[in-house]
Amino acid sequence: MPADRGRTTRVSLPRRWIVDCMHFAKRVPSIPVERRMQLAPVAAAREALSNRPSWVALFTKAFAVVAREVPELRRMYMGTVRPRIYEHPTSVASIAVEREYQGEPAVFFGKVQRPDEHSLIDLTETLRRLKSDDLWSVGSYRQLIRTAKLPLPLRRLAWWYGLSYDGPRRAKRLGTFGVSVYSGLGAESLHPISPLTTLLTYGVIDANGAVGVRLIYDHRVMDGSTVARSLARIEEVLRTTIVAELRGEPQSRAA
Repeated sequence: MPADRGRTTRVSLPRRWIVDCMHFAKRVPSIPVERRMQLAPVAAAREALSNRPSWVALFTKAFAVVAREVPELRRMYMGTVRPRIYEHPTSVASIAVEREYQGEPAVFFGKVQRPDEHSLIDLTETLRRLKSDDLWSVGSYRQLIRTAKLPLPLRRLAWWYGLSYDGPRRAKRLGTFGVSVYSGLGAESLHPISPLTTLLTYGVIDANGAVGVRLIYDHRVMDGSTVARSLARIEEVLRTTIVAELRGEPQSRAA
């Protein structure tokens, strides 16, 4: 009897940019650090609103607020012939967004410049647009699609150049930190990898407001103690500054 045979298909464009992303991500010596956060006050303040900001917006803004204080969270390892570390003056969030491309589920990366300077409502609206606007109207999406259409050697060269050569350009096009979350699907990622210096992820928030929050970091840029202190500070910002904004309190009191 002949052996059963499956079928072979071409690697689609969405799979191409994930393959390229993972190719460079696996070169990063990344380590996860987790903190169990108690966010009951945040959950209560959010539930009291009729127009609730998304949790992704809350965590993204809290991280960016802390990154103003902790420069390591805005740094990146530039691995060219002369390795160096570049520090960007502001934060740029790169948020993983699931969209459909030509009938196939695809992960795109939406950029948000200076998320610490946005209101939670504005951030939530930006995330909504990243999930619903036409793909070609979002610059970072167009960039992914166009790069994925290049032959493999040119794609890898484009990724290498973007990650290794010019710090300001890398921050603008790829972001200073990433956010990737599955908690809305009832799941969490234990150790996602990324070519960026830091990647924020968290699990399902339980009925008591407790949640495990992980920060995966590039050990070439910072040490675990810095990450641990940053996670503690993110929790503090969520419980104070973010709660104050949710309650509509003056910014001076929130600070």
